[in-house]
Amino acid sequence: MTIKPLVLATLLAVAAVSGIGCASTRTSEGTGEYVDDTVITAKVKSAFLGEKGLKVAEINVETFKGVVQLSGFINSRADADRAVALARGISGVTSVKDDMRIK
Repeated sequence: MTIKPLVLATLLAVAAVSGIGCASTRTSEGTGEYVDDTVITAKVKSAFLGEKGLKVAEINVETFKGVVQLSGFINSRADADRAVALARGISGVTSVKDDMRIK
């Protein structure tokens, strides 16, 4: 077993134990939702890594209750459209807000 899966398993176990009794509200997430959103954010960023023209360091990705918000500066409208399409294709994403600006 490598360190990465072990660390992830430990974090998930801690989140599950500490999340008992932590319910979500309209403006805050429960522990399980937070973990889910963190995974979604990581998957979106990973999807950007393999795409020419998309610079993961220049696109900010935030997820709240399955809604992904993309912001930052990109080179073209086509790059923005591609980033939105990639984010929408990630499991667990309920919608995508495009706040990216063209350089």
